[in-house]
Amino acid sequence: MHDIKWIRDNPEAFDAAMTARKQDVTAQRLIDIDVERRKLMTEHQEMLARRKTISGEIGKLRKNGENADDLMAEMGTLKDKIKEAEDGQASLNDQLDLLLSSFPNILDPEVPVGEDENDNVEVNRWGTPGEFDFQPLEHFEIGEKLGMMDFETAAKLSGSRFVILRGGLAKLERALAQFMLDLHTGEHGYQETITPMLVRDDAMFGTGQLPKFAEDSFKTTNDYWLIPTSEVTLTNQVAGDIIDQAKLPLRYTALTQCFRSEAGSAGRDTRGMIRQHQFSKVEMVSVVEAEKSDEELTRKTRCAETVLERLGLPYRTVILCTGDIGFSAAKTYDIEVWLPGQGKYREISSCSNTRDFQARRMNARYRTTGDKKTQFVHTLNGSGLAVGRCLISVMENYQQADGSIRVPDALKPYMGGLEVISAG
Repeated sequence: MHDIKWIRDNPEAFDAAMTARKQDVTAQRLIDIDVERRKLMTEHQEMLARRKTISGEIGKLRKNGENADDLMAEMGTLKDKIKEAEDGQASLNDQLDLLLSSFPNILDPEVPVGEDENDNVEVNRWGTPGEFDFQPLEHFEIGEKLGMMDFETAAKLSGSRFVILRGGLAKLERALAQFMLDLHTGEHGYQETITPMLVRDDAMFGTGQLPKFAEDSFKTTNDYWLIPTSEVTLTNQVAGDIIDQAKLPLRYTALTQCFRSEAGSAGRDTRGMIRQHQFSKVEMVSVVEAEKSDEELTRKTRCAETVLERLGLPYRTVILCTGDIGFSAAKTYDIEVWLPGQGKYREISSCSNTRDFQARRMNARYRTTGDKKTQFVHTLNGSGLAVGRCLISVMENYQQADGSIRVPDALKPYMGGLEVISAG
């Protein structure tokens, strides 16, 4: 949600920001609606004041036994005009709010200009892809040969883009999630949180999924949305709140199932677990003071990178360009893990600073110590990590010639003594 006052004061900056986002909108369009809205507000206030005056005059005339017909007629006319002004205000308010909520966040100046993911800029690289003395397989080939990854039965139950994991792979996914939670809560200062996976419209609106991206999520027949990420529930915990500055930062992490329709991904990653309708993810959300959000983004990205480093998985970190960054983000770092089966890096985490964009939608504020005024918090989110994609990367990077998978050292305490996942 954008601030119309800021747009009035900075029309050229707003136009430049939307041009970078390839949005066909001008500040003048919004300002014209706002001018008409404020004109009606003024007229409405003037009519209310006049009605109050007339009401007093009518009372005096009647008390003195004098005729008040003319004033009564004016009162009737005013009533209709007041109702008309109120309806006009409501219509313009709705129109302006819909427009302001439909445009993406203003980008940080550091975001590189580009068309798509090919124009993202690498800022960090860790680890060296391992060499194999055999042709490395993709994860679904490994999983199906082990008899522990079943897409066919999942399709019988639910259709495409679902999977059933069994045995060692099911244990490995659980171990990965536990490892991530322990790391983020024990070393990174996040509070583990269990949240609902069904939410109402206002929660999806608050984090930017609605109204523009409704088709990307699943909705129940009784008007609940299945969360596409626990960013929705973790961030909306502060919706409508005024937080004492002394309580900031707030840092939350959660392991949830996530549900996405993948409406725009027809034909992409149709085999395997890369792009599923249902997947598990450990999410990290921060709520911070305005001036500390850039620092928090760097911190959050390092938390996600640390997961991969502890697992010994090579990765690279990129800053997303103008053509690839998400709707609510002002700046985003994607972390891409090396997949030897595909011979390329694939996204496993996305860490974003939304600044006050989501906070405005949620009306989430904080009060500086000793100050009566409030200001909007800044919110940040990041995958820490997508568990299924982490499973994929472990399978491919730790695969062996006989089709088995070595368990990374960091996960051995969670695997009940199992050090190699093999068939039989």
